[in-house]
Amino acid sequence: MPHRARKKIAVALLSAISYGGEINGLVTHKEISYNGRRNSSNPLQEKRMIMDQVLTGLDRLRLGEWKQLKGYRLGLLSNQASLDRDFTPARDIIEHLLPGQLKALFGPQHGFGGEDQDNMVETAHSFDKILGIPVFSLYADKREPSDTMLENLDVLVIDLQDVGTRVYTFASTMLHCLKAAARNKKAVLILDRPNPLGGDILEGPLLEPDFSSFVGPCSVPMRHGLTMGELAKAFNHVFHLNCDLEVMPMTGWDRPMFWKDTGLPWIMPSPNMPQPETAYVYPGQVIWEGTNLSEGRGTCRPFEVFGAPYLDTGKVLDSLDKKAITGCQLQEYSFRPTFHKWEGELCHGFHLHITDLSLFRPFFLSAALLRAVVTTHRKDFRWKEPPYEYEYHRKPIELILGNDTLWRELEKGTPMVQLKGWWEKEIRTFSNWRRSFLLYP
Repeated sequence: MPHRARKKIAVALLSAISYGGEINGLVTHKEISYNGRRNSSNPLQEKRMIMDQVLTGLDRLRLGEWKQLKGYRLGLLSNQASLDRDFTPARDIIEHLLPGQLKALFGPQHGFGGEDQDNMVETAHSFDKILGIPVFSLYADKREPSDTMLENLDVLVIDLQDVGTRVYTFASTMLHCLKAAARNKKAVLILDRPNPLGGDILEGPLLEPDFSSFVGPCSVPMRHGLTMGELAKAFNHVFHLNCDLEVMPMTGWDRPMFWKDTGLPWIMPSPNMPQPETAYVYPGQVIWEGTNLSEGRGTCRPFEVFGAPYLDTGKVLDSLDKKAITGCQLQEYSFRPTFHKWEGELCHGFHLHITDLSLFRPFFLSAALLRAVVTTHRKDFRWKEPPYEYEYHRKPIELILGNDTLWRELEKGTPMVQLKGWWEKEIRTFSNWRRSFLLYP
């Protein structure tokens, strides 16, 4: 976005804070916090800090871009994490600024309120009694909007916080919405949000087309470095959708930024994504979903904590490629899951601590850990059996990794440097291909 446009939005926000705290009738705070610090009373310093803030697509909508939606019948795909900087839900903002224009709400996996756990735990359709409109679940008997769901809409607004990992299902839900919208000649507006992992570092092999699924909608790496808006542009191109698509980009976000650099509050986008650190480790730690190790569900630190009753942590550490722990520390750790795998049983494993985000490579670490576990625990280790995310034939690990090669190589004990060289070659090709879809420097 041109600097003048960014400045205009920042000045609008500053003016609202300075003169009564109201934007388009919505109350804002007299004093705002940035990166955990109270802003200075110095107007020039405060202005600079506001101009440096990350504003999401929803923030921009609230600050004036909503006017382009006047007169249209709207649907909104969002959840409990679809909030602006002042913790106001997208639903409330749109209804306040465009009263009566919301005709339907849609929720992704885990529900419109983020209430449902785990894979293949479906959410029922419901009804918003305050607005008097339906709430359609896109994680129910079907995962794509039906023609009937869209018939009373002109524009579907999508505001979902992704976590930057291919297997996180919000991208698939968005793709299904783009397909349905294109089929029904409806417009789609994506309110963009940061990729918590930043946009520069990419990891993992590209998904092979034969392994496409709800946890792998497109041939991208596990850690793809794209925002939801950028993914939507890529999907529209790859699948030849010809969808009437518009992305409302953020201002203030650049590709090197991790979530901690954005100044935005973290709101759990799903029940087992409680904090940014969970998202940081997720591109690798999600691998454990395809095994009989606990990925930490049923603990307070899912994906950061992992293990099993049979695990000998000393053997794992002795076998582990030491290059994999760059930027992190592995604390030997015992836990007892309250639900999910090994419920109620004492598990031995690790608690993963990140010490340097810029050096930490979650996929490389978790793949190296998996190799060490498989090769040292052949008697007790097992690959999880189907079904997994509505796929009933392929191994879950194949759907997660996006191929049937890597798990076999890890099982054989192939050196990690050799495997890393394979996927880094694919990433170089992907990095060049994705350039036309990038929205941010």
